[in-house]
Amino acid sequence: MSGKKEFFAGVVLGAMLSLPVFATPETPLSASARAAVLQTLATELITNYIDPAVAKRVGNAIAKKNAQGGYASAASAQAFSAALAKDLRDLSGDLHFNVKFDERLLKPSSEAAAPRPNDMDDARTQAIRAGYGIEKIERLPGNVAYIELSKFGPADVVGPAYTSAISLMAGADALILDLRRNGGGSPSSVAYLMSHFFPAGDKRHLNDLYDRPSNTTREYWTLTTVTERYRKPVYVLTSARTGSAAEECAYNFQTQKRGTVVGETTLGAANPVSPYRLGHGIVAAIPDGRSINPITKTSWERVGVKPNIAVPAAQALQSAHVAILRDLVTSATDEGERIKLQGMLAMAEKGESETPVYISNAKR
Repeated sequence: MSGKKEFFAGVVLGAMLSLPVFATPETPLSASARAAVLQTLATELITNYIDPAVAKRVGNAIAKKNAQGGYASAASAQAFSAALAKDLRDLSGDLHFNVKFDERLLKPSSEAAAPRPNDMDDARTQAIRAGYGIEKIERLPGNVAYIELSKFGPADVVGPAYTSAISLMAGADALILDLRRNGGGSPSSVAYLMSHFFPAGDKRHLNDLYDRPSNTTREYWTLTTVTERYRKPVYVLTSARTGSAAEECAYNFQTQKRGTVVGETTLGAANPVSPYRLGHGIVAAIPDGRSINPITKTSWERVGVKPNIAVPAAQALQSAHVAILRDLVTSATDEGERIKLQGMLAMAEKGESETPVYISNAKR
């Protein structure tokens, strides 16, 4: 998958998630328009979906439903899109399918042949306004770094911010990376982030993405240009909503034996997608590629990433923190430091934290 295609897919699919802001409520869609959309969808599925056999089966099932009047009640573009999205996911079992209506897509298809400059600027602006996807960064008791990432934005924008975050926490004795609310994003950004966790010169092959339309495979490796390197233990938190590129990140840590995954089995959405215009303002996100891990020769598609330490997502942070503190207590060589860490461990096991004191000792 080319960088341009990867970026364009991210722009369009990201926009699809925010369409309620722009879409015209209840835009009428005639029966003939629905039939035309379904014909285009069937063609795009057969031509581009990663599994041709499934594409044919799903396309036939949807056509049969339409012939039997199954979409007659979906009289608006919005309702029809929602019904198609559900059927595509249910019939294929592929959670990456999506269909949305956007009045901006009523323009001629030639106008959407490439990302517009303002689309790119908007994506970068959104990433910056969202703090580069870094929701939270703090130092936990025991000198443990905690970083929560909510998304993987464009690599050229968020990458330097990742380096800054790792640099800020360079002195931590362990690091917790929280991906529990991360639905995915750019695989290039995942590679950029992963680059910080291996020694300089230790270049790792992380993932491959096969693109069916072009019949090409793109390899993703750690970068040699990243300056900050973190060598201490890493724990990665996951939930059932951790998806797509965030799953790849957790899978990379696990398969490269560089981190411990704590939490729940992830969503199970590994196949990359691209946007395909179906006409009448409707666009479909069709999985047209396949993730292939160079170590396992497979991916987390439909099965998710299974944690090394399985706990409910709400308990993942506490579990990871406790595991880290136990290791630090065991490895402590200074008796005073060990006693201090034991106190922190006891509080962490109870889910307690120290209460901040805002008055001087003289006034107590």
